[in-house]
Amino acid sequence: MESVLGRYRNLIVLVGVLFAQVLGLAVQVKRTNDIESTRLIRVWAVGAVAPFEKMLLWVQTTTGGVWHNYFYLRGVRAENRALKQEIERMRLEQVRMTQDADQARRLQSLLAFKEQFISQTVAAQVIGSSGSEQSRAVYIDKGENAGIRPDMAVITADGIVGKVLHVYRSTALVLLINDQTSGVGAILEKSRLQGILRGTPAGEIVLEKVMSDETVPVGELVLTSGGDRIFPKGLPVGRVTRASPGSDLFLNIRVKPAISLSRLEEVLVVTKIDERQAEPERSGTARAADILAERLPTVPPKPETAAGGATSPGASAPSTPDSSAKPAADARPKGSPPAPATNGPAAAVRKAVMPAPSSASDIPKAAATSGVKTSPKPAKPVVEPEPQPAAQDAPQ
Repeated sequence: MESVLGRYRNLIVLVGVLFAQVLGLAVQVKRTNDIESTRLIRVWAVGAVAPFEKMLLWVQTTTGGVWHNYFYLRGVRAENRALKQEIERMRLEQVRMTQDADQARRLQSLLAFKEQFISQTVAAQVIGSSGSEQSRAVYIDKGENAGIRPDMAVITADGIVGKVLHVYRSTALVLLINDQTSGVGAILEKSRLQGILRGTPAGEIVLEKVMSDETVPVGELVLTSGGDRIFPKGLPVGRVTRASPGSDLFLNIRVKPAISLSRLEEVLVVTKIDERQAEPERSGTARAADILAERLPTVPPKPETAAGGATSPGASAPSTPDSSAKPAADARPKGSPPAPATNGPAAAVRKAVMPAPSSASDIPKAAATSGVKTSPKPAKPVVEPEPQPAAQDAPQ
């Protein structure tokens, strides 16, 4: 049996020669574009290898996706479970903090505490600095024309900057909180320890007047206390970076400011602060004690009685009875039926049937005629005065 090479030898040789010629032409021929020229053999090689590379990349990406989506699913579920528990804990913490905040507002309202609120600010840009290492201050582009006055607070959205020191017509000089002549009333957020925030010649910020027997953790937030009457209470100042015992009875507390005082561009000048009494919020859920207090009935005030037995001062006093006057309602004995009405159709029928008595002595007769039983009024016993003994003569 003749082999395939022997049968198609001429054809195979022809195909080999043609392939060699095409390959030689591809090596010699160059493909020119706008950037550079490339040989045709390279273009063919890239076109032949690119599908295999794309397939390999797709397999790698699919395998990696399967690994992350399925083999890491257990870890994702555990993380999701931990996040749900954290969310529930934060919700409970939020409820507790809301109740504490409502209670604090009620106590502030009860004790007539007053709160300060920033109601008006003026935006300004920093246009220069003091140019001295000993004095740390900046100039802003707003002055008297914009309503700026000395000792106004200068803040940003992240924390306090300083206070207005000098005011000119269109500019103002702001003393920064890291200046050695500055002073800000400060309070620690958690421990509620109060002190005075001052600058140092090196440009650092320290918190003074905190006793050495207190514990101040690193990283605690420092807020304004409002005691300096310049900055409202509760504005962020910075965080504690170091707390060590000092040479005297106070701690040496270093504070990192909440903002970069050397990179100030825009600031806000507080031009108006509203001070009003704290009021409890009514929008939240009311307590059961408050609801019951509102639903309890109120007791009417007791009418004032005069010395003579009259009720209110506006009541008319009874007149002296005469022979033609009718007995008043207050003159009826206790337990007797109410007096009939004197006006209306029933009174007219009653007058037509039974005439009114002409005098007070006729009242029992009229009562007997109408069928109303009356009991005779018992007479008061006459008490005779006891005889007084004769006065004896005093001995001579």
